[in-house]
Amino acid sequence: MTVIHQIDSISITILMDNSTDFLLTNSSHAIRQQLIKDEKFVLPPPVAEHGFSALIQISEFDQSSSENNSNKKFLFDTGVSENGVLHNADVFGINIDKIDGIILSHGHFDHFAGLFNIIKRISSSSFSSKLSNTNYVNIFAHPDAFLRRWEVMPDGKRAKCPILDELRIQESGAQIHKATGITILPSKESPLLLITGEIPRETSFEKGYPFQYVEKEDDGNNEKNLVPDPTVKDDQSIVASIRNKGLVILTGCGHAGIINTINYAKRITGVDKVYAVIGGFHLPADGGIYEAAIEPTLYQLQKADPKYVVPCHCTGLKATNKIIEAMPEKFIQSAVGTTFQF
Repeated sequence: MTVIHQIDSISITILMDNSTDFLLTNSSHAIRQQLIKDEKFVLPPPVAEHGFSALIQISEFDQSSSENNSNKKFLFDTGVSENGVLHNADVFGINIDKIDGIILSHGHFDHFAGLFNIIKRISSSSFSSKLSNTNYVNIFAHPDAFLRRWEVMPDGKRAKCPILDELRIQESGAQIHKATGITILPSKESPLLLITGEIPRETSFEKGYPFQYVEKEDDGNNEKNLVPDPTVKDDQSIVASIRNKGLVILTGCGHAGIINTINYAKRITGVDKVYAVIGGFHLPADGGIYEAAIEPTLYQLQKADPKYVVPCHCTGLKATNKIIEAMPEKFIQSAVGTTFQF
C-alpha cells in the first residue's frame, strides 16, 4: 500500500477535450469559463479537438495554522495539435509556464502532440528562469510511451503513429522521469499526488487496444516487423485523496479499463471510497469489444459508487448517455474550459 496525504482540494481544468459548450452554467463542482467580458465576447474562442489535456492544482492546508502550505500544479497530457492547448490556455488567461511538471498518460499522439511547444514556452518564460538555476521541464512518463507504434485495422489498413521523440524532448529543454510503477508527487516527503504506473488488467471485458502494434527491428529485408501490443502498458492515471471524501481518479484514455483503474487505485492507496472519476473511459460504440464493454463497465461503476462521474474525451456518446441514464445525480458534463473542483 502506498500512503498519500489527504489533501483539502483539487481543481482540474480541462484545457483540451472533444467538445466545447458555451451554454453550460456553473454548478457546485464545475466552474464554466465566461466568454463575455466588458460587454464583448472573448474572441477567438477556445477550440475542441479529439485529444485531452488537464491542468491539475492541488492544495493542502496546515491544520494547526489554517494556512495553505502546498499549492502545486501539474499538466496532464498536452492534446492532439501543436498549439491547441496553448491557444486555450491563452484564451482562459492561464499561465501554462507556472507548472511543476507534465505527466503523460500514455504515448498516443492525441495526448502528447502539443508537448514540444508547451516545453518551449515554459523553458523561455521569465518565471521558469527565476524559479531555479536550471529551467528544465520535468516530464513524467512510462518507458513504453516512447515505443514506435502502428495501428493495424481488421480490414488490413495500417498507419504509423507519430512518435514521442525522447531525444527531441531532451533537446527542447526537459528532463524525462521514466517509471513503470508508482510515482509520488511532488516528492516522497510530500506525497500529495500519485501516478499509478502500469495498471493490472484483471477484468474480462476491458481488453486494451487490439489495433495497436509495435515496430521491432526489421528482419534484414527492409520489412517492418510489427508485433501485436494490445495492452498499452503505459496507460496510467492520477490519483488524489481528498480529506474525508475519498479518491479523485483522473484518466487519459483509460486503455487499462476504468474499472481496472478504479480497483487498482483503491488497492494501492488503501482508500475504498471513490469521490470522483474523471477522464476518458474508452468506450466508443464501435459494434465490437468496446461497445460490448459498456454494460459490464456501467454495472461495475455503479458498484464502485463514486460521488461524481465526469466522462471525457474518448468515452463515447453511447456510453456517456448510459451513464447519464443510470447515474443522473452523479454525472457532470465536461467541456473545454471547465474547472472541476473537489
